[in-house]
Amino acid sequence: MKEERGHTNRLAHETSPYLLQHAHNPVDWYPWGEEALAQAKKEDKPILLSIGYSSCHWCHVMEKESFENEAIARIMNERFINIKVDREERPDLDELYMNAVQVMTGSGGWPMTVFLTPDLVPFHAGTYFPPEDRGGMPGFPKVLTVVSDYYRNRRVEVEKMEAQMRQALHQMVEIVPSRETLDEKILVKAFETFESQFDPTCGGFGRAPKFPNSMALSFLLRYWRRTGSKEALRMVEISLEKMANGGIYDHLGGGFHRYSVDERWLIPHFEKMLYDNALLSRTYFEAYQATRKERYGRVAEEILNYVLRDMRSPEGGFYSNQDADSEGEEGKFYVWTRDQIREILGKEKGTLFSAYYGVSPQGNVEGGRNVLSVASSLEKVSELYGMSVSELERVLEESRERLFVEREKRTKPGRDEKILTSWNGLMISSFVDGFKVSGNEEYLDVAIKAARFILQEMRKEGDLMRAYHKGRCRLKGYSEDYAFFIQSLIDLYEATFEMEWLREADGLNQRMMDQFWDEKDGGFFFTGKENEPLIARSKNPYDHVIPSANSVGLFNLIRLASLTGDGSLKEKAEQTLHLFHKFLSEHPSGFANMLSGLSFFLGPEEIGIIGPKDDGKTKSMLREIYRAYLPNKILCLKEPGKPIEGDWFPFLREKGDQEVPTVFVCKGFTCLPPVRDEEELRKILE
Repeated sequence: MKEERGHTNRLAHETSPYLLQHAHNPVDWYPWGEEALAQAKKEDKPILLSIGYSSCHWCHVMEKESFENEAIARIMNERFINIKVDREERPDLDELYMNAVQVMTGSGGWPMTVFLTPDLVPFHAGTYFPPEDRGGMPGFPKVLTVVSDYYRNRRVEVEKMEAQMRQALHQMVEIVPSRETLDEKILVKAFETFESQFDPTCGGFGRAPKFPNSMALSFLLRYWRRTGSKEALRMVEISLEKMANGGIYDHLGGGFHRYSVDERWLIPHFEKMLYDNALLSRTYFEAYQATRKERYGRVAEEILNYVLRDMRSPEGGFYSNQDADSEGEEGKFYVWTRDQIREILGKEKGTLFSAYYGVSPQGNVEGGRNVLSVASSLEKVSELYGMSVSELERVLEESRERLFVEREKRTKPGRDEKILTSWNGLMISSFVDGFKVSGNEEYLDVAIKAARFILQEMRKEGDLMRAYHKGRCRLKGYSEDYAFFIQSLIDLYEATFEMEWLREADGLNQRMMDQFWDEKDGGFFFTGKENEPLIARSKNPYDHVIPSANSVGLFNLIRLASLTGDGSLKEKAEQTLHLFHKFLSEHPSGFANMLSGLSFFLGPEEIGIIGPKDDGKTKSMLREIYRAYLPNKILCLKEPGKPIEGDWFPFLREKGDQEVPTVFVCKGFTCLPPVRDEEELRKILE
């Protein structure tokens, strides 16, 4: 439709699917780069910076209402240099200007609309603007006119605001290290904070809209493991059960949607993000290890199977996300009327299915349509309809399979097929977890292929790259790309004990230190020495929808210090924790993964195995280790007769070869006697 209008702008040459969506707008879009920035200075025009991503519903709405509107586009083209940015390709720009939006408006979100001077300093900002005045919001044409007139006619005020914004943005990224002691008191205070925010009825934290905060749940599991707190475990279990039962979970195809618009997890915002599903599958696998409840392991595997089916590229990497919309309507792919279900399943099975999944004639969304969610227990439905629980389970499984087949015939939501190194790192780690917990070799094979794809296709001259799409790889990686991928390589080592993964992890970690580490105060900058310099350089410590590079980097430093024997890495881990100590103490809910890192730092468990890795006895011992919930473990293996490289594996260096596969376990400063029996090992690990 867009191409028929005869418009093609500079975005047509980009690789980002999000930018390509706007390539036929009548807006004279530029990608971020020298051409646009130079043109703004040459014409002395303000920059209209629009940041979004391909599966963002309100980004689509604003495009349809404003960016495809000829009259609005004319105002934009006459008065501004217009730049489109994919926040997933350029998280550095997204973070910087989101800080500005929050300073100016007190909130943020996407689409992000920021007005910059030619020197790239913001002087006005917002998010979504409607095409005309609506609901107390000014119409976009009015905003455009007022802002451009302000820039032209009130330069002294603009320059004053410019100076204030520079100062504000620099203050936001300045972090002073603490000399406070690193101890368990921080963890206790954090637990109390999460407990105060917990929803005891529906699980999760806070009110609607409600996001599945997997990192907070993982921290609480670690806290339970450390302290034995039954309340911490209860909070995790209620949340995981309610989320898996809710409409935020795709009961037919697996995988979680982005968030719930209500407190009950019932009605989702329907986009599916790779990172959400990577993080949630890890948390469900952890919960399975901790409780041995099959439901958690099943949900985690269904997530991985969804990713295998719908989010994996032929080259082996993982795509970024699936849209909320199909055929121009949010959620259309996922919802059902009761009549549709009865027509496909028949009246009897349709009635059973509807009773269990809360399907009603009036529906729970507009038009008598239903988002599926578990509305009743198996026991209640089986009793109501006079059948056994096992028979009901069989009917429900068959019904899900039939409805899934029918759903696959529908027009699918759009998919952003760019491959991001950071999010792929998270997903590789999840597939490694899937292999460890389930023993499914396919999961490990998938993880290995994805890691090789990144090493071969997304690394140039030693540098990790950020994004790949249709054979084109561009933009040097950021600290999160290094941190998440290094983590996945260490995870791969612990699953295969192939030294290549550890060597790659160590080499990339050294590169990360060279590019991103702050020699003065510690911590990792978000951008590296070779990334484009911006008006402020942050260390981005927050664990938001994805963990921060600093929190994952902390885990990597601790693990690599133990595995390589490089004590300076442990010192840098401690320096990182001191840098962010105040954040952990005063605002724990924003730093869940770093809190887990502190817990790891305070109590690592080193486990070393001496034995042939392919020996049946060795594999049996490993199965016990993999199935146990050991969030602070650092695992290594030495094969008899093979020398240890350099200073690596100091934990095993003095142990000597053993006659039979032997496991050595050290918790904190206490080393336990060698273990050669699986049952004895199981007791120690508990």
